[in-house]
Amino acid sequence: MVDSAPSGERGANGPLSGVLVADLSRVLAGPYATMLLADLGAEVVKVESPQGDETRGWTPPARGDVSTYYLGVNRGKRSIALDLGEETDLAAAHELTRRADVVIENFKPGGLAKYGLDYDSVRARNAGVVYASISGFGQDAGAHVPGYDLMVQAISGLMSLTGDPDGPPYRAGISVFDLMAGNHAVIGILAALRHRDATGQGQHVDVNLLSSALAGMANHSSAYVAGGIVPYRMGNAHPSVFPYEPLPTADRDLIVTAANDRQFRRLCETLGIPEVADDPRFVHNADRTANRDDLRPLLVERLATRGADEWFDTLVEAGVPCAPINTIDGGFAMARRFELDPVVESGHGERAVPTTRNPIGFSATPVHYDLPPPELDEHGAQLRGWLTTPGEDDRD
Repeated sequence: MVDSAPSGERGANGPLSGVLVADLSRVLAGPYATMLLADLGAEVVKVESPQGDETRGWTPPARGDVSTYYLGVNRGKRSIALDLGEETDLAAAHELTRRADVVIENFKPGGLAKYGLDYDSVRARNAGVVYASISGFGQDAGAHVPGYDLMVQAISGLMSLTGDPDGPPYRAGISVFDLMAGNHAVIGILAALRHRDATGQGQHVDVNLLSSALAGMANHSSAYVAGGIVPYRMGNAHPSVFPYEPLPTADRDLIVTAANDRQFRRLCETLGIPEVADDPRFVHNADRTANRDDLRPLLVERLATRGADEWFDTLVEAGVPCAPINTIDGGFAMARRFELDPVVESGHGERAVPTTRNPIGFSATPVHYDLPPPELDEHGAQLRGWLTTPGEDDRD
Protein backbone atom coordinates (compact mmCIF):
# COMPACT_ATOMS: atom_id res chain seq x y z
CA MET A 1 0.00 0.00 0.00
CA VAL A 2 1.21 3.51 -0.79
CA ASP A 3 1.37 6.09 1.98
CA SER A 4 -1.35 8.62 1.19
CA ALA A 5 -0.73 12.33 1.03
CA PRO A 6 -0.78 14.01 4.44
CA SER A 7 -4.42 14.29 5.41
CA GLY A 8 -5.30 14.62 9.05
CA GLU A 9 -8.97 15.36 8.37
CA ARG A 10 -9.81 12.22 6.40
CA GLY A 11 -12.03 9.61 7.99
CA ALA A 12 -9.77 6.77 9.09
CA ASN A 13 -12.42 4.08 8.89
CA GLY A 14 -13.62 4.47 5.30
CA PRO A 15 -13.63 1.20 3.36
CA LEU A 16 -11.08 2.68 0.92
CA SER A 17 -8.90 4.26 3.61
CA GLY A 18 -5.25 4.09 2.52
CA VAL A 19 -6.03 4.04 -1.21
CA LEU A 20 -4.38 6.91 -3.10
CA VAL A 21 -6.15 8.09 -6.27
CA ALA A 22 -4.48 10.33 -8.85
CA ASP A 23 -7.39 12.04 -10.56
CA LEU A 24 -6.41 13.30 -14.02
CA SER A 25 -10.02 13.71 -15.11
CA ARG A 26 -12.26 16.72 -15.53
CA VAL A 27 -15.88 17.80 -16.14
CA LEU A 28 -18.27 15.03 -15.02
CA ALA A 29 -17.79 11.27 -15.53
CA GLY A 30 -14.30 11.09 -14.03
CA PRO A 31 -14.79 13.66 -11.24
CA TYR A 32 -18.06 11.97 -10.25
CA ALA A 33 -16.26 8.62 -10.02
CA THR A 34 -13.40 10.04 -7.95
CA MET A 35 -15.84 11.85 -5.63
CA LEU A 36 -17.49 8.51 -4.90
CA LEU A 37 -14.07 7.00 -4.16
CA ALA A 38 -13.27 9.95 -1.87
CA ASP A 39 -16.59 9.49 -0.08
CA LEU A 40 -15.52 5.93 0.67
CA GLY A 41 -12.26 7.03 2.27
CA ALA A 42 -9.79 7.15 -0.62
CA GLU A 43 -7.25 9.97 -0.70
CA VAL A 44 -7.99 11.73 -4.02
CA VAL A 45 -5.56 14.21 -5.55
CA LYS A 46 -7.27 16.24 -8.26
CA VAL A 47 -4.71 17.26 -10.88
CA GLU A 48 -5.85 20.36 -12.76
CA SER A 49 -4.35 22.53 -15.44
CA PRO A 50 -3.37 26.03 -14.28
CA GLN A 51 -6.70 27.18 -15.75
CA GLY A 52 -8.60 24.66 -13.63
CA ASP A 53 -11.38 22.22 -14.35
CA GLU A 54 -13.62 24.06 -16.81
CA THR A 55 -16.73 23.26 -14.77
CA ARG A 56 -15.55 25.75 -12.15
CA GLY A 57 -16.89 28.42 -14.48
CA TRP A 58 -20.01 26.69 -15.75
CA THR A 59 -22.53 29.18 -14.41
CA PRO A 60 -25.29 29.87 -13.62
CA PRO A 61 -26.13 28.65 -11.04
CA ALA A 62 -23.30 29.41 -8.65
CA ARG A 63 -22.50 29.52 -4.95
CA GLY A 64 -20.41 32.63 -4.56
CA ASP A 65 -18.20 32.68 -7.64
CA VAL A 66 -17.98 28.88 -8.10
CA SER A 67 -20.44 26.90 -10.16
CA THR A 68 -22.73 24.49 -8.34
CA TYR A 69 -21.90 22.04 -11.15
CA TYR A 70 -18.29 21.88 -9.96
CA LEU A 71 -19.30 21.79 -6.30
CA GLY A 72 -21.62 18.85 -6.94
CA VAL A 73 -18.93 16.38 -8.04
CA ASN A 74 -15.66 17.41 -6.36
CA ARG A 75 -15.96 17.15 -2.58
CA GLY A 76 -13.40 15.13 -0.64
CA LYS A 77 -10.44 15.93 -2.91
CA ARG A 78 -7.21 17.89 -2.81
CA SER A 79 -6.29 20.09 -5.77
CA ILE A 80 -2.91 20.62 -7.34
CA ALA A 81 -2.48 22.68 -10.51
CA LEU A 82 0.15 21.25 -12.83
CA ASP A 83 1.29 22.45 -16.25
CA LEU A 84 2.22 19.18 -17.93
CA GLY A 85 4.29 21.10 -20.48
CA GLU A 86 6.58 22.33 -17.72
CA GLU A 87 9.37 19.98 -16.58
CA THR A 88 9.00 20.34 -12.81
CA ASP A 89 5.23 19.99 -12.90
CA LEU A 90 5.42 16.98 -15.20
CA ALA A 91 7.90 15.36 -12.81
CA ALA A 92 5.39 15.88 -9.98
CA ALA A 93 2.67 14.22 -12.08
CA HIS A 94 5.00 11.28 -12.79
CA GLU A 95 5.78 10.91 -9.10
CA LEU A 96 2.12 11.11 -8.12
CA THR A 97 1.17 8.37 -10.56
CA ARG A 98 4.15 6.29 -9.40
CA ARG A 99 2.85 6.37 -5.84
CA ALA A 100 -0.84 6.03 -6.65
CA ASP A 101 -2.96 2.93 -6.19
CA VAL A 102 -5.43 4.24 -8.77
CA VAL A 103 -5.05 6.60 -11.72
CA ILE A 104 -8.18 7.80 -13.50
CA GLU A 105 -8.26 9.92 -16.65
CA ASN A 106 -10.64 11.01 -19.38
CA PHE A 107 -8.29 12.60 -21.86
CA LYS A 108 -8.80 11.91 -25.56
CA PRO A 109 -7.46 8.36 -26.08
CA GLY A 110 -3.70 8.53 -26.61
CA GLY A 111 -3.53 12.14 -25.43
CA LEU A 112 -1.42 11.39 -22.34
CA ALA A 113 1.25 9.35 -24.12
CA LYS A 114 3.32 12.44 -25.00
CA TYR A 115 3.55 13.21 -21.28
CA GLY A 116 4.45 9.69 -20.23
CA LEU A 117 1.17 9.45 -18.34
CA ASP A 118 -0.56 6.81 -20.46
CA TYR A 119 -1.19 3.35 -19.01
CA ASP A 120 1.95 1.67 -20.37
CA SER A 121 4.19 4.47 -19.14
CA VAL A 122 2.61 4.60 -15.69
CA ARG A 123 2.67 0.81 -15.38
CA ALA A 124 6.41 0.84 -16.12
CA ARG A 125 6.87 3.01 -13.01
CA ASN A 126 4.11 1.41 -10.94
CA ALA A 127 3.42 -2.24 -11.77
CA GLY A 128 0.50 -2.56 -9.38
CA VAL A 129 -1.42 0.47 -10.56
CA VAL A 130 -5.12 0.28 -11.35
CA TYR A 131 -5.42 2.69 -14.26
CA ALA A 132 -8.93 3.68 -15.36
CA SER A 133 -9.69 5.42 -18.65
CA ILE A 134 -13.07 6.93 -19.50
CA SER A 135 -13.69 7.86 -23.14
CA GLY A 136 -16.66 8.58 -25.33
CA PHE A 137 -16.34 5.75 -27.81
CA GLY A 138 -13.45 3.52 -26.76
CA GLN A 139 -9.74 3.29 -27.43
CA ASP A 140 -9.86 1.96 -31.01
CA ALA A 141 -11.92 2.98 -34.05
CA GLY A 142 -13.95 5.51 -32.06
CA ALA A 143 -10.97 7.09 -30.32
CA HIS A 144 -10.97 10.17 -32.55
CA VAL A 145 -14.59 11.09 -31.78
CA PRO A 146 -15.06 13.58 -28.92
CA GLY A 147 -17.11 12.14 -26.06
CA TYR A 148 -19.95 14.31 -24.80
CA ASP A 149 -23.00 12.96 -23.01
CA LEU A 150 -25.47 14.58 -25.40
CA MET A 151 -23.69 13.02 -28.38
CA VAL A 152 -23.96 9.61 -26.73
CA GLN A 153 -27.63 10.12 -25.94
CA ALA A 154 -28.12 10.72 -29.67
CA ILE A 155 -25.86 7.97 -31.02
CA SER A 156 -26.97 5.28 -28.56
CA GLY A 157 -30.66 5.64 -29.42
CA LEU A 158 -31.78 7.00 -26.04
CA MET A 159 -33.14 10.19 -27.60
CA SER A 160 -35.26 8.10 -29.97
CA LEU A 161 -36.99 6.72 -26.87
CA THR A 162 -37.51 10.06 -25.13
CA GLY A 163 -40.38 12.42 -25.91
CA ASP A 164 -43.91 12.25 -27.23
CA PRO A 165 -44.64 9.63 -29.91
CA ASP A 166 -45.42 12.29 -32.52
CA GLY A 167 -42.89 14.84 -31.29
CA PRO A 168 -39.14 15.26 -31.74
CA PRO A 169 -36.55 13.20 -29.85
CA TYR A 170 -35.46 14.69 -26.53
CA ARG A 171 -32.37 14.48 -24.39
CA ALA A 172 -32.67 13.25 -20.83
CA GLY A 173 -32.77 16.05 -18.26
CA ILE A 174 -29.40 15.02 -16.81
CA SER A 175 -26.09 13.82 -18.27
CA VAL A 176 -27.24 10.30 -17.65
CA PHE A 177 -24.44 8.44 -19.45
CA ASP A 178 -21.63 10.51 -17.92
CA LEU A 179 -22.95 9.51 -14.52
CA MET A 180 -23.53 5.91 -15.59
CA ALA A 181 -19.99 5.65 -16.97
CA GLY A 182 -18.64 7.15 -13.74
CA ASN A 183 -20.43 4.47 -11.76
CA HIS A 184 -19.15 1.76 -14.11
CA ALA A 185 -15.62 3.12 -13.67
CA VAL A 186 -15.95 2.86 -9.89
CA ILE A 187 -17.20 -0.72 -10.16
CA GLY A 188 -14.27 -1.60 -12.42
CA ILE A 189 -11.76 0.10 -10.12
CA LEU A 190 -13.05 -1.70 -7.03
CA ALA A 191 -12.97 -5.05 -8.83
CA ALA A 192 -9.43 -4.39 -10.08
CA LEU A 193 -8.30 -3.42 -6.56
CA ARG A 194 -9.75 -6.70 -5.28
CA HIS A 195 -7.82 -8.55 -7.98
CA ARG A 196 -4.64 -6.67 -7.06
CA ASP A 197 -5.12 -7.55 -3.40
CA ALA A 198 -5.31 -11.22 -4.39
CA THR A 199 -2.55 -11.29 -7.02
CA GLY A 200 -0.44 -8.16 -6.67
CA GLN A 201 -1.20 -7.30 -10.29
CA GLY A 202 -2.62 -4.01 -11.49
CA GLN A 203 -4.52 -3.58 -14.75
CA HIS A 204 -6.16 -1.16 -17.16
CA VAL A 205 -9.87 -0.51 -16.58
CA ASP A 206 -11.44 0.77 -19.80
CA VAL A 207 -14.89 2.42 -19.76
CA ASN A 208 -16.63 4.33 -22.54
CA LEU A 209 -19.89 6.24 -22.58
CA LEU A 210 -21.43 4.43 -25.55
CA SER A 211 -20.93 0.97 -24.03
CA SER A 212 -22.30 2.25 -20.72
CA ALA A 213 -25.31 3.62 -22.60
CA LEU A 214 -26.08 0.41 -24.47
CA ALA A 215 -25.72 -1.65 -21.30
CA GLY A 216 -27.68 0.87 -19.25
CA MET A 217 -30.68 0.83 -21.56
CA ALA A 218 -31.13 -2.74 -20.31
CA ASN A 219 -34.60 -3.94 -21.36
CA HIS A 220 -34.68 -1.72 -24.45
CA SER A 221 -31.29 -2.99 -25.57
CA SER A 222 -32.43 -6.54 -24.88
CA ALA A 223 -35.54 -5.98 -26.99
CA TYR A 224 -33.25 -5.37 -29.95
CA VAL A 225 -30.44 -7.82 -29.17
CA ALA A 226 -32.58 -10.77 -28.08
CA GLY A 227 -35.88 -10.02 -29.82
CA GLY A 228 -34.96 -8.16 -32.99
CA ILE A 229 -37.31 -5.34 -31.99
CA VAL A 230 -36.32 -1.68 -32.32
CA PRO A 231 -38.06 0.14 -29.42
CA TYR A 232 -39.75 3.42 -30.26
CA ARG A 233 -40.78 6.61 -28.54
CA MET A 234 -43.91 6.20 -26.39
CA GLY A 235 -43.90 9.38 -24.33
CA ASN A 236 -44.48 8.41 -20.70
CA ALA A 237 -46.04 5.05 -21.56
CA HIS A 238 -44.29 1.73 -20.91
CA PRO A 239 -44.16 -0.78 -23.79
CA SER A 240 -44.80 -3.83 -21.59
CA VAL A 241 -46.76 -2.69 -18.51
CA PHE A 242 -50.00 -0.78 -17.87
CA PRO A 243 -50.78 1.22 -15.83
CA TYR A 244 -47.22 2.49 -15.59
CA GLU A 245 -47.43 6.19 -16.47
CA PRO A 246 -48.82 9.56 -15.36
CA LEU A 247 -52.59 9.71 -15.02
CA PRO A 248 -54.55 12.91 -14.32
CA THR A 249 -56.17 13.52 -10.94
CA ALA A 250 -58.31 16.41 -9.71
CA ASP A 251 -55.32 18.77 -9.65
CA ARG A 252 -52.25 17.29 -11.37
CA ASP A 253 -50.81 14.11 -12.78
CA LEU A 254 -49.91 11.15 -10.59
CA ILE A 255 -47.57 8.34 -11.59
CA VAL A 256 -49.41 5.04 -11.14
CA THR A 257 -47.33 1.86 -11.43
CA ALA A 258 -49.55 -1.11 -10.72
CA ALA A 259 -47.09 -3.45 -12.37
CA ASN A 260 -48.55 -6.83 -11.42
CA ASP A 261 -52.00 -8.40 -11.10
CA ARG A 262 -52.12 -8.14 -7.30
CA GLN A 263 -51.27 -4.44 -7.35
CA PHE A 264 -53.83 -3.80 -10.09
CA ARG A 265 -56.57 -5.47 -8.07
CA ARG A 266 -55.69 -3.32 -5.06
CA LEU A 267 -55.75 -0.24 -7.27
CA CYS A 268 -59.23 -1.07 -8.52
CA GLU A 269 -60.50 -1.80 -5.02
CA THR A 270 -59.09 1.46 -3.66
CA LEU A 271 -60.59 3.42 -6.56
CA GLY A 272 -63.97 1.84 -5.86
CA ILE A 273 -64.16 -0.15 -9.10
CA PRO A 274 -63.30 -3.73 -7.98
CA GLU A 275 -65.25 -5.22 -10.90
CA VAL A 276 -62.69 -3.82 -13.36
CA ALA A 277 -60.04 -6.20 -11.99
CA ASP A 278 -62.26 -9.13 -13.05
CA ASP A 279 -62.94 -7.83 -16.55
CA PRO A 280 -61.40 -10.35 -19.00
CA ARG A 281 -59.80 -7.47 -20.87
CA PHE A 282 -57.80 -6.45 -17.81
CA VAL A 283 -57.18 -9.57 -15.68
CA HIS A 284 -53.50 -10.01 -16.55
CA ASN A 285 -50.78 -7.52 -17.40
CA ALA A 286 -50.61 -8.60 -21.05
CA ASP A 287 -54.37 -8.00 -21.31
CA ARG A 288 -54.13 -4.58 -19.70
CA THR A 289 -51.24 -3.59 -21.95
CA ALA A 290 -53.11 -4.68 -25.08
CA ASN A 291 -56.29 -2.91 -23.97
CA ARG A 292 -54.80 0.15 -22.34
CA ASP A 293 -56.96 2.53 -24.39
CA ASP A 294 -60.08 0.93 -22.88
CA LEU A 295 -58.72 0.82 -19.34
CA ARG A 296 -57.22 4.28 -19.06
CA PRO A 297 -60.51 6.27 -19.04
CA LEU A 298 -61.94 4.00 -16.33
CA LEU A 299 -59.01 4.79 -14.06
CA VAL A 300 -58.94 8.49 -14.94
CA GLU A 301 -62.63 8.88 -14.10
CA ARG A 302 -62.05 7.68 -10.54
CA LEU A 303 -58.73 9.48 -10.05
CA ALA A 304 -60.43 12.76 -10.96
CA THR A 305 -62.33 12.70 -7.65
CA ARG A 306 -59.26 13.60 -5.53
CA GLY A 307 -55.96 15.44 -5.81
CA ALA A 308 -52.58 13.81 -6.43
CA ASP A 309 -51.25 14.22 -2.88
CA GLU A 310 -54.36 12.69 -1.33
CA TRP A 311 -54.28 9.79 -3.78
CA PHE A 312 -50.59 9.25 -3.05
CA ASP A 313 -51.22 8.72 0.65
CA THR A 314 -54.31 6.58 0.05
CA LEU A 315 -52.86 4.35 -2.65
CA VAL A 316 -49.50 3.82 -0.97
CA GLU A 317 -51.31 2.84 2.22
CA ALA A 318 -53.21 0.27 0.14
CA GLY A 319 -49.99 -1.12 -1.31
CA VAL A 320 -50.29 0.47 -4.76
CA PRO A 321 -47.05 2.09 -6.04
CA CYS A 322 -47.60 5.68 -7.15
CA ALA A 323 -45.84 9.03 -7.02
CA PRO A 324 -46.53 12.74 -7.42
CA ILE A 325 -44.47 14.47 -10.11
CA ASN A 326 -42.23 16.88 -8.20
CA THR A 327 -39.71 19.52 -9.07
CA ILE A 328 -36.22 19.01 -7.58
CA ASP A 329 -37.11 20.87 -4.39
CA GLY A 330 -40.09 18.57 -3.96
CA GLY A 331 -37.84 15.57 -4.39
CA PHE A 332 -35.59 16.77 -1.56
CA ALA A 333 -38.65 17.51 0.55
CA MET A 334 -39.94 13.98 0.01
CA ALA A 335 -36.54 12.57 0.98
CA ARG A 336 -36.69 14.57 4.21
CA ARG A 337 -40.21 13.27 4.82
CA PHE A 338 -38.84 9.75 4.55
CA GLU A 339 -35.97 10.68 6.93
CA LEU A 340 -33.31 10.07 4.30
CA ASP A 341 -31.37 13.27 5.22
CA PRO A 342 -30.47 14.08 1.60
CA VAL A 343 -28.24 17.11 2.26
CA VAL A 344 -24.86 16.94 4.03
CA GLU A 345 -22.20 19.54 4.71
CA SER A 346 -18.85 18.78 3.12
CA GLY A 347 -16.07 20.43 5.07
CA HIS A 348 -16.35 22.41 8.28
CA GLY A 349 -16.85 25.97 9.42
CA GLU A 350 -16.83 28.78 6.87
CA ARG A 351 -15.64 26.45 4.10
CA ALA A 352 -18.53 23.99 4.54
CA VAL A 353 -20.57 23.44 1.36
CA PRO A 354 -24.00 21.77 1.27
CA THR A 355 -23.89 18.73 -1.00
CA THR A 356 -26.09 15.75 -1.77
CA ARG A 357 -25.59 12.73 0.48
CA ASN A 358 -23.78 9.71 -0.95
CA PRO A 359 -26.56 7.15 -1.56
CA ILE A 360 -24.66 4.20 -0.03
CA GLY A 361 -25.08 3.41 3.66
CA PHE A 362 -22.56 1.34 5.63
CA SER A 363 -23.16 -0.18 9.05
CA ALA A 364 -19.47 -0.25 10.01
CA THR A 365 -17.62 2.26 7.78
CA PRO A 366 -19.85 5.31 7.26
CA VAL A 367 -19.19 7.83 4.55
CA HIS A 368 -17.22 10.93 5.60
CA TYR A 369 -17.56 14.42 4.16
CA ASP A 370 -14.52 16.06 5.69
CA LEU A 371 -13.17 18.02 2.72
CA PRO A 372 -15.18 20.57 0.73
CA PRO A 373 -14.67 20.88 -3.04
CA PRO A 374 -11.17 22.33 -3.29
CA GLU A 375 -10.18 25.70 -4.62
CA LEU A 376 -7.80 25.57 -7.58
CA ASP A 377 -4.34 24.48 -6.38
CA GLU A 378 -5.52 24.78 -2.79
CA HIS A 379 -3.23 21.94 -1.70
CA GLY A 380 -0.51 22.51 -4.29
CA ALA A 381 2.26 23.52 -1.89
CA GLN A 382 1.47 20.69 0.51
CA LEU A 383 1.38 18.11 -2.27
CA ARG A 384 4.52 19.35 -4.01
CA GLY A 385 6.38 19.08 -0.72
CA TRP A 386 5.09 15.57 -0.17
CA LEU A 387 5.92 14.45 -3.72
CA THR A 388 9.51 15.65 -3.38
CA THR A 389 10.06 14.04 0.02
CA PRO A 390 11.85 10.70 -0.32
CA GLY A 391 10.91 7.67 1.71
CA GLU A 392 7.15 8.37 1.89
CA ASP A 393 6.11 6.00 -0.88
CA ASP A 394 7.18 2.64 0.51
CA ARG A 395 4.86 -0.25 -0.16
CA ASP A 396 3.97 -2.88 2.40
